[in-house]
Amino acid sequence: MDDQTSNLRIASPETEEKFREKMAEIKLKEKEHLTQERGSRLGLPYINLTGFPIGPETLATIAKDVAVKLQVVCFLRSGHEIRLAAVDPERDGVAQLVETIAAENNAHVGLYVISEHSFLSALKLYDRIPQPRKVTTGLEIRQDAVRRYRQELKDFRALEQKVRSVPLTEVFTLILAGAIEAAASDVHIEAEEQDVKVRYRIDGVLQTVAALPKDAWPRIINRIKLIAGLKINVDKVPQDGRVTLLLDNQHIDVRVSTLPTAYGESVVMRLLMGSNVSITFEQLGLRGRAFRLLVQHIDRPNGMLLTSGPTGSGKTTTLYAIAVKLNKPDTKIITLEDPIEYSLPGINQSQVDWSKGYTFAKGLRAMLRQDPDIVMVGEIRDLETAETAIQAALTGHLVLSTLHTNDAIGVIPRLLSMGTKPYLLAPALNLMMGQRLVRKICDRCVVDDQLDPEMLERVKRALADIPASSPDRPGQHTSWRFKKGAGCDVCHGIGYRGRIGIFEVLEMNGQLEKLILSGTAAEADLRELARDQGMLTMAQDGLLKALDGITTVEEVFSVAE
Repeated sequence: MDDQTSNLRIASPETEEKFREKMAEIKLKEKEHLTQERGSRLGLPYINLTGFPIGPETLATIAKDVAVKLQVVCFLRSGHEIRLAAVDPERDGVAQLVETIAAENNAHVGLYVISEHSFLSALKLYDRIPQPRKVTTGLEIRQDAVRRYRQELKDFRALEQKVRSVPLTEVFTLILAGAIEAAASDVHIEAEEQDVKVRYRIDGVLQTVAALPKDAWPRIINRIKLIAGLKINVDKVPQDGRVTLLLDNQHIDVRVSTLPTAYGESVVMRLLMGSNVSITFEQLGLRGRAFRLLVQHIDRPNGMLLTSGPTGSGKTTTLYAIAVKLNKPDTKIITLEDPIEYSLPGINQSQVDWSKGYTFAKGLRAMLRQDPDIVMVGEIRDLETAETAIQAALTGHLVLSTLHTNDAIGVIPRLLSMGTKPYLLAPALNLMMGQRLVRKICDRCVVDDQLDPEMLERVKRALADIPASSPDRPGQHTSWRFKKGAGCDVCHGIGYRGRIGIFEVLEMNGQLEKLILSGTAAEADLRELARDQGMLTMAQDGLLKALDGITTVEEVFSVAE
């Protein structure tokens, strides 16, 4: 054989090349034969996919990265029959892949054995699969358009006139641009019997801004659905979608929800402005003793810090502000949210998925295996989550979370009613906060406000309950002068612009811990102990802000009592 090879080399390069090809062909046949024998030993059929025609849809049954990892391809689909071919059918993951494809397609899946050469030949066909074009669900609103609307829309009446004069294709853009200009958190478009009402939620209060003609509504809502990625032909069941507003200097995420009603579909859009996460404690409205306690306790390495209040009271914003304050290169922070409202650079954020069983409790347990220093849980709503959070706080983690109670004092009875053990809860809790949001007086139209004698006496009684030793207690020379907003173009005649928090902060100490461990932690006893500690109630904090001309007495009493 060697003499023949030598003679061939001497003969010509072309003959030598043919010889190499012949030898490669022989080796390839040997490998295919060995593969066929291996298939027989495993009890699996053999196939050679070299030159085998495989359609793109069939090949796409298995993603390319999975195919490369497991060396498996799909080469045949016909009705409820699917055929897969694997280089090593016994490799980890292959059997699970077969089961998954069978379950997802409700089909019978057959597994074949192929050689590595055969697999590489089939793998090249992935390059022929057309790549789907990436579609961005977004609506571009140029910054100059917002500025133009700011000049044209002096008040809500001007917005209604403008909405009725622009083409229908621009109505949706105009409504959203107006919402951005008005700093609205939500846009409600509601079909009624005679017309369609457009309302903005501004500083927590809904304001009617326009009425659309009823006959134009089907075309407008179809455009909203198209941009939000919803099904246009579905109007009898609720749908949820998203829109991204592409401004020059930022992207605003908009969550879109539709709901069938008696007179047609209602649409609610929530605008999530990422700039809110840069808010400071001072901007939140924390000051005095509450501010000092929060700063002191967020520096502790472990324990629980809980903020409470109803939906829309700013709890999540407070937690974001704390997380941003604590975010440092040497600190690992993980959040578990429902949903993720804002992106926080440098912080690992995870979103629960109830449909897949990824709950707060399961997510929190998984987070703790990631070696975090600080964990933020969107809400504690059941015993399993509460117990896991308490254990995390007792084992060296700082836990931030929220609870739906009326005030800071209600946190303890709420957790005990869930079934948490007092001897674990008491040492785990560091700080409890209650909060609400009040509207701030518009600083462009602020005027003096004269309270009637009955309201003034009510204010004085509330503030007189502050302990005499507290530095926050008004002095005997307090002027008792208050402010309000008269209404102007800047605040659209409302008299308020922006919101600020009013807080009450309860610190865990020896007396409070003893009361919890006694098992007789009645709310009245907790409230008396909190007052002795010098805690301001939310109403008192709000009235002090009213004395400073930040908000009005009427606004404080409407949300805090």
